[in-house]
Amino acid sequence: MQVNDPPEAGQPAPEFRLKGPGGQPFTLSEYRGNRNLLLAFYPLAFSPVCAHQLPELQREMARFRALDTEVLGVSVDSWYSNQEFARKLGLSFPLLSDFDRSACAAYGVLIPARGYSNRAYFVVDKQGRIVWREISPTPTEIPSTEDALAALEGLA
Repeated sequence: MQVNDPPEAGQPAPEFRLKGPGGQPFTLSEYRGNRNLLLAFYPLAFSPVCAHQLPELQREMARFRALDTEVLGVSVDSWYSNQEFARKLGLSFPLLSDFDRSACAAYGVLIPARGYSNRAYFVVDKQGRIVWREISPTPTEIPSTEDALAALEGLA
C-alpha cells in the first residue's frame, strides 16, 4: 500500500469513508461547510496509551463543541472493536474503523511494518482544509490536545 506524505497546513484534507458506531459510514465531505474536525489517529483499541489519549479528548469535549468541532477517532480496528472500546472508555465521540488502512495511508500516518497508524491529530476547517497537524515521533507519545484547541480557537 502506498503511504502518502502527510498533508500540510493549507492543503485539502484527504476524503475518507469509514465505518463508525453500528457500522454507519462517516465521510469527510459530510462535515464540509458544517463543522470543523479533529481527526485523532490512534494505533489500536484497548492498548494502554490509547486508553489515556482518547479520554483526554473526552475531557475537553465541551471546548471542542464550543468551537463547532466534531472529534473523530480513527484506528485500524474493526468498527465492532472501536464501538466496544468507546463504550468502555465512556466516549461521546465516534471511533471510526480504517480496517483497510486507506485513511491512515492517505494522511501519511500508517506504519506499514506494523500495520497500524502512528498517533496524530489533524484539525480540518469547515472548508475541508488542514489547518494544523501534529504527528507523534513514536506511537507512545500523545499529540497535544491544547495545541489542537489553540488551532481551532484561531479559526473562531
